[in-house]
Amino acid sequence: MLFSTAHPAGRLVAAAAVGSAFMLALAGCSSPSEGTSPTEVTIWHYWDGTNADTFDAMVAEYNDAHPDVKISASNVPNADFLTKLRASATSRTLPDIAIGDLIWVPQIEQMGGLADLSKTLPSSTLADINPALTSFGNIGGAQVSVPVSANNLAYMYNKTLFTEAGLDPENPPTTWDDLISTGRTILEKTGKPGYDLFTQAGDSGEGLTWNFQVNLWQAGGEFLNDDNSAAAFNTPEGAEAVQFWVDLIDSGVSPYAKWGEFEKGQGGSAQEGSWMVGIWAADPPFEFGVAKAPYPTDGHAATNLGGEQAMIFDNSDKETAAASDFLAWFLEPDQVTAWSEKTGMLPVLSSVATGTDYLDWVDSTEPRLRPFVEQMADAHARPNTPLYPQISLAFATEIEKALAGETSVSEALDKAEAAVNAVIDKG
Repeated sequence: MLFSTAHPAGRLVAAAAVGSAFMLALAGCSSPSEGTSPTEVTIWHYWDGTNADTFDAMVAEYNDAHPDVKISASNVPNADFLTKLRASATSRTLPDIAIGDLIWVPQIEQMGGLADLSKTLPSSTLADINPALTSFGNIGGAQVSVPVSANNLAYMYNKTLFTEAGLDPENPPTTWDDLISTGRTILEKTGKPGYDLFTQAGDSGEGLTWNFQVNLWQAGGEFLNDDNSAAAFNTPEGAEAVQFWVDLIDSGVSPYAKWGEFEKGQGGSAQEGSWMVGIWAADPPFEFGVAKAPYPTDGHAATNLGGEQAMIFDNSDKETAAASDFLAWFLEPDQVTAWSEKTGMLPVLSSVATGTDYLDWVDSTEPRLRPFVEQMADAHARPNTPLYPQISLAFATEIEKALAGETSVSEALDKAEAAVNAVIDKG
């Protein structure tokens, strides 16, 4: 079987032991009298394809084991998700659980009504979640979200081009210097760019910003200060990271505005997300390999986190209790393992990510996921602020000018700092 059907008796009460009123509501939902309608819990998510099918199967499994609860999951397209959620907040028709991109959490929290999951989920579950992922949902001292999926960025490379360039495809670069040297060799021997960079701000800026933050953290820098009240990237470490990108572009290893060449088979390597392994696993466009993201010899291993987080709207004690029990069940090791294996998403629980059952599955089924899994220990989360989308665009817009050769590194950082701080000051 793909999913475990085990569900220890009494979990519903244990998962929501948060006070007498809440306990009574939960007890009423877990032991209905004959003829009592089940507690209905609605979930909104934006998954489709395998992810949606897998989630629906898990919902059905939970429902079968809990006749006192009826979970209903609905797909809301990614582009419409926040708009529809805001409209439902106005009309007081919010779902019980919303599952969306982790960077949306601070914006959704501003709508109000989110339950503090530190009071409704088992403490052992929260303690087992990757700390970088729980830190993102910690707002105002409350845990307003928990992760249900994760991904990160690593070094992905074209083994065929490595071989054509006389490079060992089993020996990918581990440092920035190695990355530049490898890229130059690929360029000289094959005439194709050695390393893709996301160099343009575009409409949102996030492609550039998200990828750049990896190198910023690796150099020892930070994006915003501790309380997200000001930019923190205009430092020697920030300059080192921007200069690294400029050097890649000036050397020809990473042509400006050429993102996507690697995915077409026309580039040697790129910083890609773990989801690409799943996309390419069945029918890869070329033989590819994966390694941890290279970092400077005097720097730190780091990567950037993505994924979805679940939030519970506190619509009623009864529904919150049932929704919390579902999330507690979904975040058990058996379910996290099954979900990760079926979808290719990375485990959110440290015990699963480091456990032999899951790692044996990775090594035997898709070993190219291993570097992504191991990087979870070095992963960072983006700043936890509702202003992040505007901050990301303001940053990328100014840094792009240095990458395009229009300004110096120091001038770009100065202007990016001023632009980001203006967004924060405006609020």
